[in-house]
Formats: sequence, C-alpha cells, structure tokens
Amino acid sequence: MGNAVENQGGAVEETKDRAEQMPSNIQEKGIIYFFTRGRVGIDDPQSVQDLQRSYFVLRPLPTGAKLGDGAIDDAKNNRLFALPKKVFPRGPNDKFMVFVERAKASMDELKKDFFQGSEKEVTATGNRPNHPITPIGEGVYAITTTGTRSESHLAYMLTIPQQPGQMQEDMGIRSRGSFVLSLKNPEAKGPSYATLDKPAEFPRDVIDDFHGRNWMPAQPKHLDYSNAQLLMIGESLDDSHALEATTKDQNADNKETPQEEIEKLEHEDELRVEHLKGDDTVFADLGLSHKEYPSVPTTW
Repeated sequence: MGNAVENQGGAVEETKDRAEQMPSNIQEKGIIYFFTRGRVGIDDPQSVQDLQRSYFVLRPLPTGAKLGDGAIDDAKNNRLFALPKKVFPRGPNDKFMVFVERAKASMDELKKDFFQGSEKEVTATGNRPNHPITPIGEGVYAITTTGTRSESHLAYMLTIPQQPGQMQEDMGIRSRGSFVLSLKNPEAKGPSYATLDKPAEFPRDVIDDFHGRNWMPAQPKHLDYSNAQLLMIGESLDDSHALEATTKDQNADNKETPQEEIEKLEHEDELRVEHLKGDDTVFADLGLSHKEYPSVPTTW
C-alpha cells in the first residue's frame, strides 16, 4: 500500500513499502554525478591528456526513498571522490586508486570549494585559473555486497545523458556500469605513489575489521571519512554479480532484486529529469547555472 512515512523534501519521499521491499544486500542507494576538470592553462579540453583530474560525487538517499518531481534537497551527506588516473576503470585489468576528497559535505560547500574555478599559482610572476568543473554525467547508483567473500560493488545507471557520447566513452563511463570497491588499510605499508601523506582517521573498530589485512570490502560507512583510499576495479554490469539477489531474498515474497530496485530508481530519475530542465537537471540539482559555468556544454 505504499504509505509515506517521511517526506524528505524536494523530490524525495520515503515510503514504508519501498523500505520493506529493499534488497538486503543493497547497502546504500542514491544519485551519482561524474565530473572532470581541465588542466591549468587549457580552456577547452579536447582529450584525456588535457584533463587535470576526474571526480564523482555520491549523494545517498534514504533506504525507502522514491523519487518524484523537483530538485533534491541538500542532506549534507555528499561525498566527493578524486581519480588521479583521470579515467574510470573499464575492466578487471584496470585497478585504479581513488580517494575521498570530501566527506559529509553539503552541495553548497562543494559548489563553493570545488565546483567553481579558482586562481592557482603556476609561475613566479602570476596566476592562471583553475577551471570550473565540467559535469559529464548523472545517474543512480547502489552499493551492494555479494558472494561468500562479501565483495563490494558500486553499480550505476546513467540518466544524463541517456546515451553516452564520445566524452563519456573516452572517460570510461557507460550507460550501465559497475566497479568492485576495496578499502585500503591506512596502517598498511605501501609505495609512496599510492600512500597519502595524511591517511583517513578511521575509528579503532574499523581498523580492527581489517584483521591485519591490507584490504577489505568497502562499506558506505567507510566512505564518510576524508582521505579514505579505495581500489576501484572495472567490471561490466551485465557480467558481474553486483545486482544479484541473495538466496534469502529470493525466497521472500516481498523483496525486490537489486536489479529491479536500481532500474526503478533510474526510471524515477528519468521522469524527474524530464520535469526539471531536461538534460540540464544536473545544474538544477547542484544549484549551478550556465552563467557561472560557461565552459560547460548546454547539450550532451
């Protein structure tokens, strides 16, 4: 019967039925945004070599959330991830480090401190601009755990653009994709190029969960610490176990599969996009405008 138990404001409504139908192995669901930034001194990036770095933002939603019309209110629970490799891993041979640059941030904070350009000193005689970010995609995501090893996956489906173009293809972003996520033990030794000067300050219980291992499957709670380091391994969503249902859920009459839940969320976000500003919804959601970000394409 879908009784609403809490209205989160804006486009998000949490319902009792949706929460009860949630697959037990979806640890988190939400909206994902993909960004990139051109290198200093390059106003119009033409290739991956022209990029300074790429990023993505996870915007978690309540467990029982369904999406309706409008922009999403700011719950101040956003996480900003940086990819030093500039592109996203495409397959199992691509194992890239990624780290949490900002955790538990509001969209206003990200807009002020990250989305907008800044002056960056590059010579002894003057400054050059650090260009504003360029949004290259928006979609929905689910963090799931699967298999006997409790492997962690970040699965996503794009809603903007509906069909990836050359820009998305070059960045390794698909219409449907997934990554295996492993969390690095900040107390484990490693090469200097893969070690941060200031590692994440996890509480003792998280460190104990490693049981002396260098890596373990990532959980949403681990992503709420700045400088958390993760290994991201590419995988095809169609060939992975990311959206498989557990045996327990398969025997339950009231449980959706992870695939059904993320497809439902994708459909809701597509309708929300249409009712906002079409492919410009990423700007409405993030409180951005083309006047502030003139280098961002108005179409995808």
